[in-house]
Amino acid sequence: MLPLRTLTILSLSLLSLVPIPALARQYKVVNRCPETVPLFIGGQLQVNLTAKGGTFTKNLPGNAGFFYTTANGGNADGSGTTRAGFFGDNDYYYIVVDPAHMNTGIAITPIQAPSNGFCGKAICETGDCKTAFQQPPTRFPPVSSTPPAVPLYACPATIDKGYLIEFCPNGAFPVEPPPPVKTVVLHPNGNTKKCVDVRGAAFANGTPVQIYDCNGTPAQKWVINRANTKVKLANTNFCLDAGSNPANAVGMKIWTCYDNLPAQAWYYTDDNRIAVTGRGLCLDLTNGVLTNSNRLQTWWCTDNNKNQVWTT
Repeated sequence: MLPLRTLTILSLSLLSLVPIPALARQYKVVNRCPETVPLFIGGQLQVNLTAKGGTFTKNLPGNAGFFYTTANGGNADGSGTTRAGFFGDNDYYYIVVDPAHMNTGIAITPIQAPSNGFCGKAICETGDCKTAFQQPPTRFPPVSSTPPAVPLYACPATIDKGYLIEFCPNGAFPVEPPPPVKTVVLHPNGNTKKCVDVRGAAFANGTPVQIYDCNGTPAQKWVINRANTKVKLANTNFCLDAGSNPANAVGMKIWTCYDNLPAQAWYYTDDNRIAVTGRGLCLDLTNGVLTNSNRLQTWWCTDNNKNQVWTT
């Protein structure tokens, strides 16, 4: 029979071989969004949280994985989502946003009072917030008596306390910002010396639109997009207008912009033609003449017609 001391040492040695489970924290998730959202943790669907207050609570270790939802354009693999992340027993926490699409705002609040820069609330509700990473961090600083730099947060000793995670903390999904307005000049068939121009820079209904030497003035700056578009004079409310009865040889002019007005509905094609939507007519360099003040017109769209090619 082995002595008691030997048995004690042997018992302690055996215990050292048994994995010690990671200490758990309580994670409480609340959906404040205006509709039901699916909750994912670590890539796995957990539950559908009802709108305006649906709650889910789970005890998990410090490395719990990302918390996110696929609502409002997010993906099950976490791309296109805003994510709440947690790291280890050091109790680091942070938010990750996808710069290409922010599907929901997120807030993380430790269930412990803030102190000396620790345990602060992390919140991000816009795609350009400074309180979130755009890629998940791959390194974490060692434990310190100084709080980490935002967008990383820390709250030591959250064992048995945990975190509150909120989707849509302001009660609404983020609104996608409009795409930046790109101002261009329009050249006839790549001729960068000539531009589409508002005659005399007279910004008024009925002013003719012509060809003119490029001069960098506001009369030659336009806003146009591929496919269905208006051709709008930049920084004004005037649009390229094909007239009440679009037809061959109708002279071009500007007119106050209106929605759903056929005379201002254009289609900018992949081969650089600007066509009146549904009419078979294209913006045309009249007779191919590049002389200053030659008024532009509409003409039947014709393949390989260089008079109907407009480049930016």
